[in-house]
Amino acid sequence: MQRTSLSLPHFLTAVVVMFIWGTNFVIIRFGLEDLPPLLMAALRFAFVFFPMALFLPKPRVAWGRLASYGVLIGALQFGLLLVALRKDISPGLASIVVQAQVFFTIGLAILFDKEKVLLHQWVAVGLAVGGMVLIGIKGGGDATALGLTLALLSAFCWALGNIVARAAPGVNMLAFVVWSGLFAAVPLFIASLLLEGPEAISAGFAAAGPATWGAVLWQSAGNSLFGYAVYGWLLARYRAASVAPLTLLVPVFGLTASVLVLGEGLPGWKITAAVMVIGGLVINQFWPAAARVLLPAPTRS
Repeated sequence: MQRTSLSLPHFLTAVVVMFIWGTNFVIIRFGLEDLPPLLMAALRFAFVFFPMALFLPKPRVAWGRLASYGVLIGALQFGLLLVALRKDISPGLASIVVQAQVFFTIGLAILFDKEKVLLHQWVAVGLAVGGMVLIGIKGGGDATALGLTLALLSAFCWALGNIVARAAPGVNMLAFVVWSGLFAAVPLFIASLLLEGPEAISAGFAAAGPATWGAVLWQSAGNSLFGYAVYGWLLARYRAASVAPLTLLVPVFGLTASVLVLGEGLPGWKITAAVMVIGGLVINQFWPAAARVLLPAPTRS
């Protein structure tokens, strides 16, 4: 039986995962100083697949599902995100915008599973969309129109990947991530060769130093293997409602790291946009439970 409240060690471990996922946006920027974005994404998932595939057998899911997840979560989500992060959106804003995947996931569930949209969800979506619009209007040098579009497309691909993963309950998520990495790395290498070109690839490898390779390996080992493995392990032992809200820490860590490490500005409009987007996520996640406490059902006489 799944437990409701995380133990303190498990809670702290989950916070570490959110810290890794949030600060990862800054680490990506360091890697992009030397490597073209598609090449960096390809290397990330190549190291996710190999050598771990030698130790983990293929999970018991269809090849098509692995391919779909790998292309959506790897090739498209991270490929688009890294292209945007190179020069079109700051890491702090990117960590906020990609949280739109929560609302894209809700929309896809409505479309495919005929789920009903509740009033608080409409309010949450409206608030978050307002934050995205504010970023688009005031982004300036921190987010171009292209960067915002690419980040939103990345979030949409993440949501599609969530739908794919949802349809494979009970699977070993670490093995699932490892084997899907093959279907992320191959198209990313091809895209890098065709779009970035052999010269950019050679120059990237020549320029890459220890910090660059450290960023790539952190993407693979820390962000993908450790992060997804621990998150999946926690979801298998605790109710989703106890684990999922912790992802609200990702944009908090992402924006804070970008401000402290990269010196990203924090004007009032950016704080307002962050509050609107994160506030929408909070309403979507916590309103049903809060309503049960604040608005108890009337007793029958």
